[in-house]
Amino acid sequence: MRSSSLLKIAAVAFAVAFVATCVFAWAFSLTNLSTSLLGRFALSLFGFLAAIGATYYIVRRVERSRRDFERFVDSLSRLNPAHDYLDDLPSLGSNHPWRSTSEKIRRSMQGFFAKIQELEHLKTSQDIRSRRASAKAEQIKNVLAGMSDPMLAVNECDDVILANPGAKQLFGFEDDAERIVLSQVIECREIIDLVTSVRQRKNVTNRSEEIELLGSDGAKHWYRATASKLAGEQDEGESSSVAPGAVLALREIDDQKALQRRNAEFVSSVSHEMKTPLAGIKAYVELLADGDAEDEATREEFLGIIQSQADRLQRLVENLLDLARIEAGVVEVHKRVMPLNEILEEALRVVQHSAEKKNITITSELSALHISVLADRDMLLQSAINLLSNAVKYTPDGGHVVLRSRLQDDQARFEVQDDGVGLSPEDCEKVFEKFYRVKKDKDMAQGTGLGLPLAKHIAEDVHGGRLTLESQLGQGSTFAITIPCASKLRNETTA
Repeated sequence: MRSSSLLKIAAVAFAVAFVATCVFAWAFSLTNLSTSLLGRFALSLFGFLAAIGATYYIVRRVERSRRDFERFVDSLSRLNPAHDYLDDLPSLGSNHPWRSTSEKIRRSMQGFFAKIQELEHLKTSQDIRSRRASAKAEQIKNVLAGMSDPMLAVNECDDVILANPGAKQLFGFEDDAERIVLSQVIECREIIDLVTSVRQRKNVTNRSEEIELLGSDGAKHWYRATASKLAGEQDEGESSSVAPGAVLALREIDDQKALQRRNAEFVSSVSHEMKTPLAGIKAYVELLADGDAEDEATREEFLGIIQSQADRLQRLVENLLDLARIEAGVVEVHKRVMPLNEILEEALRVVQHSAEKKNITITSELSALHISVLADRDMLLQSAINLLSNAVKYTPDGGHVVLRSRLQDDQARFEVQDDGVGLSPEDCEKVFEKFYRVKKDKDMAQGTGLGLPLAKHIAEDVHGGRLTLESQLGQGSTFAITIPCASKLRNETTA
């Protein structure tokens, strides 16, 4: 309450006291209780002092109520709803004239404070959720950025809302534009149709297709494109008439495609290689069944051809099984320490007969040193026989083949060198592929195209060595197998 208001109250109280004094004096004069001038003056003075005292008492009460209420209002204005409580407000007395008003204010403020605190709790909860959502979004962004596979997401209007660096590089766009439409950044109609069909069909959640695209390197690559429906938020039980967004992920499958082609070529080659001996066997069996072999010599000839074709078919099956076991890692390997030259001498004896038929000289230049290897004898012998047989097959009559061995550092090495037809650089890169045979040399000898791949697997996968080739077209070839010595393996084991 302002001081002007107090002055007004004091003036009114003083006027009331003065009037009351006059009335009191006049009443005494009427009753003749004291008619003397001194008595009247005393009574008037007493009444006037009483009026002054009453006025002072009233003003003090009003001023004290004003100060109490001002303290109440001042304390109320300084309250913080987050930390303070209404119980901390100064209380007004039970007889205070503004107690009822203060209690109404207190109750109203209690309701306001409760709502403010509820809003503060809600704000804190929302801040925590917002921080968690921001952190999760940042994590998702980092995960997508670290993925090499292209990936992007579109909304219900086919606007690109998210794309990782792989997708930007593949499709050649940046996401700094205000709006990026899928059809503007992707020219492949198959991808657009794939995403659109997943978005618009209610019963389809994802679809995949194999698509060939032009990569950022300018070459064509095969991708498996998978589009998945990206459902939007809606109330439970509410069906939305707007088609949701979709996520598109692409994975490069060039290796799978190449493997499929190799498998198809492998099956085709196996079928072809098996059909040849089977056709020969069937033909001569039919001749025998029809009685076309009238004498014993003809029957023996037919049976010999059948036997050779059956042996060829058996070798093909055995080589296939050996290759399959080695590639699958389920082949039984029995390694022991043995002299390398002993294995090579036995391989030479096996091939010597075939070389003599073609008047080919095989020269043995085996090392005088004792070279011991930790090897599976049968497998290493098979690889040596394959290399020697290959040299004899593709060396013209009267040619020369050299078998040599030597110690090279801590490696055991043996070579098969011939002066045969040789190989071109293109053939050198493919000669170790299964069923690969040089077209220009197919008529020189029969074969399955499995001997060299099998020798390579035995040398490298089984014995941890290497099979190398040096060749010049028309001048011959040198195949060399290098495997660790037994002493090196013992040293490594000890260490």
